[in-house]
Amino acid sequence: MATINGITKRAAAPASASKAPSALGVMIGSQSVQQRFEKMLGKKSAGFLSSLLTLTNNNKLLATANPKTILAAAATAASLDLPINPSLGKAWIVPYKGSAQFQIGYKGVIELAMRTGKMKHIIMTPVYEGEIRDWNRFTEAYTPGEKTSENIVGYFARFETINGFSKTAYWTKEEVVAHAKRFSKAFNSGPWQSDFDAMACKTVLLSIMKTYAPMSIEMQEALESDGKAAVLNETTGEAEYIDVDAENATEQAQELAEGGKVDTATGEIFTAEEIEASMK
Repeated sequence: MATINGITKRAAAPASASKAPSALGVMIGSQSVQQRFEKMLGKKSAGFLSSLLTLTNNNKLLATANPKTILAAAATAASLDLPINPSLGKAWIVPYKGSAQFQIGYKGVIELAMRTGKMKHIIMTPVYEGEIRDWNRFTEAYTPGEKTSENIVGYFARFETINGFSKTAYWTKEEVVAHAKRFSKAFNSGPWQSDFDAMACKTVLLSIMKTYAPMSIEMQEALESDGKAAVLNETTGEAEYIDVDAENATEQAQELAEGGKVDTATGEIFTAEEIEASMK
């Protein structure tokens, strides 16, 4: 310790040589996980796993999610050979209630569809005020117009196969929001908030592709996994889906049974240990 102007100061503790790895970092460093991703991605596996750690460390909510669900979401993206860099818009790993979910982006949908070799072209775009008039959802006919403002009023999607079959869809912005709120558990976070237009385009495109487009095994897997949490089975290396809401309800019921209490203002549940600690 040193004394400066009569004030004694304690010497700062030496900085740790290296930060302890996170639970996810430990899992990624295991031989079984390394081999699993190498089998799926080959030489690209090291870069993919490095981007996964960076992505997780830069997202506070994702960093606190169950690492097994993060790894499972990453494994789904890897099995489809889709990068998880959010800026590329092909696949996202999204936090939801302490878990992580795989979400495919519209560019990922296009890539998987084009891999089938059966698509001639795919179009999707936001629609500005004035650009579409007289849309008929039964005949898929519409009258093109001129853009009159920068206000986005809807979303348009169309695909055509190499044999000439085509389908078209147009949803208003209000229809997209209503659909997302009803069917997307992570609507209030993740890409729905950071990349709304991209997610809206994807939603409208999938509304016709799920029913009418040629489906590859890859596309079926992507749509089955989209917006769902899973954990990675350490024995088989396969992602196993879990019901996050059901698990949270079970945990909350257990906490209440063990003496926990509910904050009536926020709905938050405090465990008996937390209540005891707050009284000390």
